[in-house]
Amino acid sequence: MALNDVNALGGRARHARFQEVDAELLARGFTRMVFDRMKLRELLDALGNPEKAYRAVHLTGTNGKTSTARMVESLLRAHGLRTGRYTSPHLESVTERISIDGEPVTEEKFVEVYDEVAPLAKLIDSRHDESMTYFDMTTALSLAAFADAPVDVAVVEVGLGGASDSTNVLDAGVCVITPISLDHTEWLGDTVADIAWEKVAIVQDGATLVCAQQPEEAMEAILEHCAEVGATVAREGHEFGVLQRGLAVGGQLLQLQGLGGVYDEVYLPLHGAHQAQNAAVALATVEAFLGAGKDKGALDPEVVREGFAQATSPGRLEKVRTAPTILLDAAHNPAGMAATATAIREEFDFGRLVAVFAVLADKDVGGMLEHLEPVCDAIVVTVNSSERAMPADRLATLAEEYFGDQRVSVAPTLADAIELAIAEAESDEGVSLGAIGLLVTGSVMTVADARKLLVRKK
Repeated sequence: MALNDVNALGGRARHARFQEVDAELLARGFTRMVFDRMKLRELLDALGNPEKAYRAVHLTGTNGKTSTARMVESLLRAHGLRTGRYTSPHLESVTERISIDGEPVTEEKFVEVYDEVAPLAKLIDSRHDESMTYFDMTTALSLAAFADAPVDVAVVEVGLGGASDSTNVLDAGVCVITPISLDHTEWLGDTVADIAWEKVAIVQDGATLVCAQQPEEAMEAILEHCAEVGATVAREGHEFGVLQRGLAVGGQLLQLQGLGGVYDEVYLPLHGAHQAQNAAVALATVEAFLGAGKDKGALDPEVVREGFAQATSPGRLEKVRTAPTILLDAAHNPAGMAATATAIREEFDFGRLVAVFAVLADKDVGGMLEHLEPVCDAIVVTVNSSERAMPADRLATLAEEYFGDQRVSVAPTLADAIELAIAEAESDEGVSLGAIGLLVTGSVMTVADARKLLVRKK
């Protein structure tokens, strides 16, 4: 047998084993919620506490966590550090959740770490009435993979909330809270203050918190907790922030006030004022981590520019096709959709824009539609692949309240919705093809499904 044939067989076998592992993880319940970190702590103890093998940056918030985490990691890599990044949910493969030096781990590495962790996990599961969740396990896998690499620093995004989240097994010296708004109220509380208390609980004794601008009631809770644990707080609008922003090809050009000084001519290849805000938070986070500050000086501006220029955030106003332009955006709550709508209004010059919209049933759909309607000429509603997806007919009824029945269409599948939206967008002969756009949005799952249809594999 030729060497290429042997390699091909080996590759298929490795992929088949990865698929088995993926199925075993999914069997734990992809969306099952059990807020109990005891079992995960037992597992980490059995693994020799890999989470203590490196320093960590821990991020929470309602919107912007993933984009900010990716910018933080890019900046740290530009400064020569070996990084691990744990974010969720993934768009195409669970391997995306665990990145080392900016790249998702391979399927082979994922399986290798799983085979190390899974036997101990099963032993610990056997001691309890309820097994660890999917998110518990991917958290354990990420922390173990980072120790195996080894990394200098782990950038870890909270899954949900903070206090009871699986990732709150870290003792991070630098923590981040991105903008807080109402979301996941069934688990986190009915008020912004309640949600803030849940999220700020990741801040441990003596840590530094980098905090985006917040509603007053959220900031009161955050500052009270930080005072209780003796944490240092750096606040957007006080110690750091965006001084200027202008449009640039493929993104924006920023002037940022950091903790240690002003950074000019920073190119960020991402769209929207919300991403500029995320960039300011990321910069202050890295300054705090690396020891820059008011009395300690600034970071090298060229290295900062390099780090931001390399930043990516798939599924966040991501352009995947042209003529017509197709944008994918994972906005899934009113605050996120407001930021998306503002960015479209400010940075894109569409003559006609049609939305493809699929959401989860437990979301504030009306709040999202209210922000989406002014920037879209029509909307095509459908379902995504989540078991929690809102049925298309129910979604259509809600959409008609904001768009009117003449501007709302229904499609049974996302693929059908995209095809129908293209036809709807191209129906106005007075608009050139280059000025036609589609926006696929409403959920991370909607974007994940769309990427499988629209993004060509490299």
